Amino acid sequence: MSDLLAGAVEAAAGLAVHGADTVDKSAPASTRDALVRAGVPGRLAEKDPTLWGPDAEAEAKIRLGWVDTHLRSRELLPQLAELKAELADLDHVVLAGMGGSSLAPEVIARTLGKQLTVLDTTDPGQVRAALADRLERTVVVVASKSGSTVETDSHRRAYWQAFLDAGMTEAEAGRHFVIVTDPGSPLEATAAEMGAFTVLADPNVGGRYSALTAFGLVPSALAGVEVAELLDEADALSRSLGGDRDNPGLALGAALGAAATMGRDKVALISDGTGIDGLGDWAEQLIAESTGKSGVGILPVVVESPESPGAGGADVLTVTYGGALATGAVPGGGTGPDVAVNGPLGAQFLAWEYATAIAGVVLGIDPFNQPNVTESKENTNKILASGPPAETPSFTEGAIEVYAPQGAPGDLAGVLRWLVDGLGGDGYLAVMAYLDRFADADAARLRPLLAGASGRPVTFGWGPRFLHSTGQYHKGGPQVGSYLQLTGAVADDLPVPGKPYTFGELQAAQAAGDRQALAGRERPLVRLHLTDRSAGVAQLLDVVGALRA
Repeated sequence: MSDLLAGAVEAAAGLAVHGADTVDKSAPASTRDALVRAGVPGRLAEKDPTLWGPDAEAEAKIRLGWVDTHLRSRELLPQLAELKAELADLDHVVLAGMGGSSLAPEVIARTLGKQLTVLDTTDPGQVRAALADRLERTVVVVASKSGSTVETDSHRRAYWQAFLDAGMTEAEAGRHFVIVTDPGSPLEATAAEMGAFTVLADPNVGGRYSALTAFGLVPSALAGVEVAELLDEADALSRSLGGDRDNPGLALGAALGAAATMGRDKVALISDGTGIDGLGDWAEQLIAESTGKSGVGILPVVVESPESPGAGGADVLTVTYGGALATGAVPGGGTGPDVAVNGPLGAQFLAWEYATAIAGVVLGIDPFNQPNVTESKENTNKILASGPPAETPSFTEGAIEVYAPQGAPGDLAGVLRWLVDGLGGDGYLAVMAYLDRFADADAARLRPLLAGASGRPVTFGWGPRFLHSTGQYHKGGPQVGSYLQLTGAVADDLPVPGKPYTFGELQAAQAAGDRQALAGRERPLVRLHLTDRSAGVAQLLDVVGALRA
């Protein structure tokens, strides 16, 4: 890792990037200098859609609104103030959204200490628990750019039925919904039928770049966040983004791109503990879904702490993030990262978006499309229509049914050892847990244990949430991944009102659909089905804990 204090600091408007120049200078030729010679910083600030090549131009023309959406979002502030006053008696805010519609508000609320229930799952237990929590005082923000997201539509249906079952009239139930969507989407028409409040988002901003649009601001404002401050922070930084110097977004983007072209195509994202909570989860989607395509990409690995396994390696760029540093504080909290990014949250959002677009220029990919995301969705729809595929476990051990490729060992420890030993020098392991991320939260402890056992980058994602994030990278990025899918028995299922399937059936179909998409790439894939979730997670942790690198 580089010595941050020896490198130049790129700073503007309270946001500083340490160490990026050292990463850039380690390349045979400066990536940043090449970007400056091509006029990329100014062209991006001016929304030039030709930056990513002719194949990407049409998409870029309608996806560059994020560059200055913070200015247009000020028009929302009076509407948000009126909405908050109108709904003052509804103090439990539930956000039903996936990916770009939920990750930014979750970071905002966590960082600023506000209560926000994020519902981004099809797990029936997790949905049931949300429905049972302060229903009479609940306002549900249903957020979907396309207006057709199956998870979000299912949540809307479940809450609508719950309000009616609680004795509300349809008019009363409608008051408990705020719909955030693009103009002209199917959800806009549905909102009118429901009598729900509607806030239209910026149509020229893609979901993962939408932190400072209505998708990020509406639920945050209802939760009590002074969202104007986020816009002020982004505005202050935006003035630097057309420049060749004192441009932290350019420095970060050039470092990400330069590192990836030199084989450091995994990025460990670690909070330095200085006040920004959960930004790694948001940046994970932004980077993975934007860059993981055409067989190239940057794999973000969200690491729990600087001491956790998986924070470094020959092919890993270690990046810490946090709030503004106190005078004399050491960047990265003394952990010695390659790059440290510190500054206010609104500026962080804009800087990472800009940097990701810059990295797309360096890698020669379109950072605004997601060509492989639909694969798992299409598989899911087919399974819901025709029924689940017939599958027989390779063997059962304790509370875990093991579905492993032919030729894999016949015991759980052996299968897991086979999986991690097969990662090679450039591979990674993705743990994909189609479980309840609160009731089954201990499953997340598998990530550092497997990283320690393998000595390789290991990611962890809750399904189906990760399908709107790293799912694109899994299918479109470098085909060096191995996959461990976790599913669990459903003890008490929940119907999706108005649909011929339950939440449990939808969750199972999404898991099976993703398995089919990954199986087509002929990469190592193991599924572990927990016949008893609590016992299965505990058993799995014991077995993985006994593995050694």
